[in-house]
Parts: sequence; C-alpha cells; structure tokens
Amino acid sequence: MPTEPENAQDPIRPATTGFGRRGALLAAGAVLAAGIGAAADELARGDRAANRTGSAGGPPPGPAIPFHGVRQAGVTAPQQPATQLLAFDLPQTSAAADRQTLRGVLDALGRTLAAVASDTPPDPRLQGGGTTRLTSLVGVGPALAARLGLDVPAALAELPAFPGDRLDPARGNGDLVLQLCAADRWTLTVVAELAGTAAHAAGAAPRWSQSGFLPRTAPGTTPRNLFGFKDGTANPDDAAAEQWVWGPPGAHRNGTVMVYRRIRMDVAGFAALPADRRDRVIGRRAGDGVPLTGTAEHDDPDIYAKNPDGSYVIPVDAHVRLTSPRLDGGARMLRRSYSYDDGPADRGLLFCAFMRDPAQFVRVQDRLASRDALTPFLQHQASAVCYVLPGAAAGGTLGEQLWT
Repeated sequence: MPTEPENAQDPIRPATTGFGRRGALLAAGAVLAAGIGAAADELARGDRAANRTGSAGGPPPGPAIPFHGVRQAGVTAPQQPATQLLAFDLPQTSAAADRQTLRGVLDALGRTLAAVASDTPPDPRLQGGGTTRLTSLVGVGPALAARLGLDVPAALAELPAFPGDRLDPARGNGDLVLQLCAADRWTLTVVAELAGTAAHAAGAAPRWSQSGFLPRTAPGTTPRNLFGFKDGTANPDDAAAEQWVWGPPGAHRNGTVMVYRRIRMDVAGFAALPADRRDRVIGRRAGDGVPLTGTAEHDDPDIYAKNPDGSYVIPVDAHVRLTSPRLDGGARMLRRSYSYDDGPADRGLLFCAFMRDPAQFVRVQDRLASRDALTPFLQHQASAVCYVLPGAAAGGTLGEQLWT
C-alpha cells in the first residue's frame, strides 16, 4: 500500500465526503468512533443548514471535463472526491464473435460516458445542478487481451500471488474495468447505472463493483487515508510520468496500466500504537507528511541517513523505505487511491496506481509483503490489472488501437 509531488485535487469542488490485541483495539476503536460520531454530527448540521437555505452548499460546479482526448480523463484530470469502480466479463464463444462483442461494448461505453460528461447530460437525474464533472477510464484485462489477441503492451499480465494475500476472486479481475470519478455519490450512482446498462445491452456481464471516497481536502494538498497519513505525496511530475507511467512511443503511447488492490486496514489496531511508533512504521510524520529525514512534505526521503548509533533514521522496515524509488532504479508509479467503508469491520484503501510496466508494482509489493512494518495492519482482499486504453477523439471510439 504505497503511501508516498503531484496528487492534485479538483479545485472546483473539494471532497465532502482484526486482527489482534483486543483490549487495545477496543479502546482505540472507542476513540475513533467518537471522532466519527462528531464528524457525522457536523455533517448533519451542515445538511440541516443547507435544507433551511434551499441549497446544497459549496461552490457551483465548473465546466464539464471533456471525455474525448488523446488520454482518458480518468487518469489525467485532477483526482475527484468520489469514485466507483466496476468490472465486466465478456462471453466466451469464438474469437471473431467475442471481438465483435468487445467492439460493441467499448462503443456503447464511449457514447454513454461522453454523453453524461458533456455540458448537457441527457439523463434528467443529472440535470439542474450544472455539469457532472465526471471523469472516467476504461481498461482491458490481461486474460481478455490474450484470449482475443489484442494489441496491448507486452508487459500486461496478471499479478502473481503475494504472501499474505486473501483475495476474493468475485471482487477482482475482469475482462473490462471501468473507473468513474465525480464530486458526489449521486452522479456516480446514476452514471454507473447508465454505463452498466449500456455494457450489458452490448453483451457484457457485470462482475464486481466498489465505491470509494476521499476526505475533505484543500485544493492542491495531499489527501489522507484512514490511518491518518497523507497518501500520494511522492507522485511523479509530468516529466517522470512520461518515463514511468505512460507507454513508450508507438501504439501504446497514450495508454498506461492500472493496478488495483482492495486493502482492508486494521484502523483501530494501528491507532492503538504510540504516535511516534506510527510515524516510524510509515517513515513520515502523520501531522504534516514530512519524511523523518526531511523538513517539508515533498522532501525526498533519505533512506540512507543514519542516527549517531548507526541505525537508520527511516527504519529498515518502514513503509516509505521499502517503496522508495531509490530501490527500484528511480521508477515511480502514479497513485490515485481512495478509501472505502463497507462497515465497521471492513474499511480500508482502494489502491489505484498507474505505471508503464506492472512488474514495477510486483517488485515493490514483494518487498512490502516480506518486510513492511505496516503489513500486520493490512490485508489484500481483491486485485485487478488492466491496460487503460488511449483516449478517443471526437467521432472516434475507445479501443481503436486494439485491432492494429
């Protein structure tokens, strides 16, 4: 679960949205519950005030984010406050028939997503509140690509099994992966319905769905995960992204690979640790996100700095050390993760990362699974990989490059 300077938040509408040691967990859980209850009371007061004034509050939505472009907006646009991930499977008949089905599904999804992302979305449920500010991405899974002989990056492959994985096949993988992002749950609920209906009518079957959210975050700052630490501090800048995130020149130039992991977090167990111990587990200070070797959040963690006694300032098992690009030839991945809350015993992180070669994630996760001090508080429960297609030009369709 890499928690590692660009993870911009949408400046138009900021977000609004066990494991052991039982006695300590109960005490920590009570503290957390009190905080959650106070937050809920605050939100309720805000809702009541909005009802009195007849307004939902907050700034009005900005202009629509275009669906068409050389790259899909679900990767390039500023990260939005809420997300919905969906996966679909295609029938397995003959290669020719299944290719035709895939063409139809991609065409249906493209037309639907372009319509709802426009200045005038056709569905009445999306009207009256300005533009949806919807962004989306569509990706092709490795199994489908191999089955149909699609033109995808040679590196696209399923992830290997990692120590400690507890993966539920019903919650992961898929022939097609769709990620929707918007400023509010209403938009995502309606658009997920419309996209799912369009995909099903074209021949795809739903496989799984998962919702996620970000905390209220000031524009331009890094959001926090449910452990309370900033998540996404060390994302690559544009130049590094061209090297490590986007495909090389050629057919895959404007595509990338997304790795998705649903990670359950033992929030109460982690909260029961002393504050300084939590900082050492991560390798950063919770309050400001500064690495233990730095003075500002975006300082590069110096994993080789030592204390006078010869020990490393950033401990050998710290999360930041094990995810450091210095251990991976400088390679970086673009992380746009979200939190999820599916009940008191099932809360965590929807890790969404983009990279040119998924082998980069494999190398990092191998280190984390065997040595990360954070591992006792995490459980990987679902996984998916997909090739995020290049964008579609106006008048074009998603996936045109798959057949060349």
